[in-house]
Amino acid sequence: MKLSAVLLAGGESRRMGKDKATLRFRGKPLWEIQLTLLRQLNPLEIIISAQTDPRWRPNDTRFVADDAPSRGPLSGLAASLAQMRGTHLLALAIDMPFMKARYLRSLCERTEPGCGVIPRINNRAEPLAAIYPAEARADFAMALSGADFSLQELTRRLAEAARLRVVPVDDSDIELFRNLNDPDTLSRA
Repeated sequence: MKLSAVLLAGGESRRMGKDKATLRFRGKPLWEIQLTLLRQLNPLEIIISAQTDPRWRPNDTRFVADDAPSRGPLSGLAASLAQMRGTHLLALAIDMPFMKARYLRSLCERTEPGCGVIPRINNRAEPLAAIYPAEARADFAMALSGADFSLQELTRRLAEAARLRVVPVDDSDIELFRNLNDPDTLSRA
């Protein structure tokens, strides 16, 4: 497996009121926390997916513009899959600072040629901390051109087609998926 990684930083941050990527969490901006985490996995490349090239993007990363018009993370994932150099794409949301390298490594260990991994908590997929195979490019492009932009529905179809392996999240790992969406969640974290 040749792993590409994408940091999804294209959200509009409406609930937060400002760019989440530059928010400080435990003394560091979220973008720095997440890139440090991705670098621990030694991917072939790290892609920053956003609507415009962020000022904070380090030189050792590559910018990929979200497919327009913006359809949320679906746009960023579709664009990154289309331009990645690896066989699999590890996706990580900018606002998920509790994720750990050990967990992402465990997902990597469960991938196979043509098949990625999607964590599931209860009956809900966690598509913003998942690994997608290059073979899912066409599925993402088709979803982007359709009327349903739900990653839940898309990942369900990919799992049914054996392009994604569903991995239930242990109770002890649920906290890793907590995200920071608004000022209240940030202050409580």
